[in-house]
Amino acid sequence: MKLDSSMIQGDFHMHTEFSTDSSASVRSMLDASAARGLHTVCITDHLDMDYPPDEELGADPFRLDLDTYFQELSALKDEYRGKLDVRIGVELGLQPHLGKAYEKLTEKYPFDFVIGSLHLIHGMDPYYGKIFEGRTDAEVYREAFLETARCLENVSAFDVLGHLDYVVRYGRRQAQEYSWREFADEIDEILRLLISSGKGLEMNMAGIKYGLEFANPHPDVLRRYRELGGEIVTVGADAHRPEHAAYDFEEAGEILKTCGFRYYAEFAGRKPVFLPIP
Repeated sequence: MKLDSSMIQGDFHMHTEFSTDSSASVRSMLDASAARGLHTVCITDHLDMDYPPDEELGADPFRLDLDTYFQELSALKDEYRGKLDVRIGVELGLQPHLGKAYEKLTEKYPFDFVIGSLHLIHGMDPYYGKIFEGRTDAEVYREAFLETARCLENVSAFDVLGHLDYVVRYGRRQAQEYSWREFADEIDEILRLLISSGKGLEMNMAGIKYGLEFANPHPDVLRRYRELGGEIVTVGADAHRPEHAAYDFEEAGEILKTCGFRYYAEFAGRKPVFLPIP
């Protein structure tokens, strides 16, 4: 279904075959985005340095050939001009020891936008479930938030924190052991670190796709970010397939409004551009 003009029309989290976990061509993602009525998209393929070897994903997964990436995306950016505003981004997998490496990388390449996301907790991705063995969901969630804060204290080469409560997607009981209030100390520390460093927060609509009743992060977290003075919020579907471009964007603007926001952000040249929520 095509979005109408009263909906957010910039999707700033999207994956293609440049990501290890997607087989979608860049062109298929762009065509689907245009068909959905989006005006602007930012391709943000995965680059996770030091992601552990995996039987399914290979010996060195989530690596990204940035020279080829920029060559292909720059050509498509020109080709789609007038039909779709294509921006070039990346999603970096945060780990505390990667601060200098990511700083060098983002200085070398002219990204429009850089998402920083926690995918690993002490080397384990919650997606695979192993980290939950012998532990309660709540114990893992708390450790994920503590690890996120450690990353923010050590890595600065990103613009927006992606899917803050990503870990909840993969808990055995998902949100049954999760609320902002339960983890207020840990989450507030994350939000304060973002705000004090001038970084933003992503509203990732894929939480709903993964069976939650909310986007990531929970509206209570978005509301708290705003109460603490946070202003920079981007919106992304985290699509890995064409049919998920702008996933549930029909609801995105209303969610942000109920959390106290009047504007959302897009990025160009690593700078936020604020747009009124329709």
